[in-house]
Amino acid sequence: MIELWHRFTENTALRRTVVLVALCLVLYWVRGIISLLLLTFIFTYLMIRLIGIIHKFSRIPEKIVAVLVYLIVLIFLYFSITIYVPKLFSQTLTMIEEVVSFYQKMSKSTDNKLVDWVFSVVSISEIKQQLTSGVKVVFTTITSIGSMGLTFFMSLILSFFFIIEKEWVESFGRGFFQSKIKTISQDIAFLGKKFVDTFGVVIEAQFIIACVNTLLTTIGLLIMKFPQNQMLSLALMIFIFSLIPVAGVIISCVPLSLIAYTIGGIQDVVYVLIMITLIHALESYLLNPKLMSSKTDLPVFFVFIVLMISQKFFGVWGLIVGIPVFVFVLDLLGVKSEKPHQQKKIKLLSKT
Repeated sequence: MIELWHRFTENTALRRTVVLVALCLVLYWVRGIISLLLLTFIFTYLMIRLIGIIHKFSRIPEKIVAVLVYLIVLIFLYFSITIYVPKLFSQTLTMIEEVVSFYQKMSKSTDNKLVDWVFSVVSISEIKQQLTSGVKVVFTTITSIGSMGLTFFMSLILSFFFIIEKEWVESFGRGFFQSKIKTISQDIAFLGKKFVDTFGVVIEAQFIIACVNTLLTTIGLLIMKFPQNQMLSLALMIFIFSLIPVAGVIISCVPLSLIAYTIGGIQDVVYVLIMITLIHALESYLLNPKLMSSKTDLPVFFVFIVLMISQKFFGVWGLIVGIPVFVFVLDLLGVKSEKPHQQKKIKLLSKT
């Protein structure tokens, strides 16, 4: 039995696989607080990066920078809750009412053959049923905002204490490397570093991409003279969709096209599709290569497959963290993703 244990501890790959499976089982056991854990990790990672950048250029002590940054975040949250959230709800309801009213009028009398064909295929009762279910989803989301807000606040507090006591936390963690479970602790540290190097990088890059996409799309919508009283709601929707890697920009085409059609007809829909295509090209050919490493470059087919599977098992969180987790697994397995033209370049260089 002792010999079997020694053979197990000496087999690094098997040992780390068992540790990874054990960690997955623990996460499944505490799945009720998975939102708290994920938000805490995301906040901590992003804040450490931001504080590090500010400290590098300002030379202000990191703890003082951390306190100032979190203070600014709290002030921003206060004004968001007291001023912008009520505006957001009113703008969202106004936008839904206008879209519903427009399509109800179009269903009654129209000379547009395309619209006539759509309403001949889909009856108005089916549309009303879908709209009703959509409204139910909205109200269900609103009722869950309270619990999500508490989770958000707790994650923010936990990330703050982690950053303030970062050196102490790291010292405490290193203490396990000299304990009776040092081998398991080293494996957990190895997996943790891999996770941060892949998951963290993808989340950070996707957050930056989401901000850029939201800014550019909002500017484009303002140029197209979309209603300004709906812009806050549209910007939030675009930002949330943009957090979904690759597919988010494509998914946002549907609601934006519907709203564009109610405002300016087919012409505005074409403009919206052109704008989204240009922004997607900017994301694919400029932002992704600059912000993400080559190992995160995945075929779109696999991206959609991973998103569908992760959404099935993890819900909304699966859409956001599905790709980063998949990249983490690929990194553990040593799988490298290279485009065909990159492989040709490598072959040509090797020949020369």
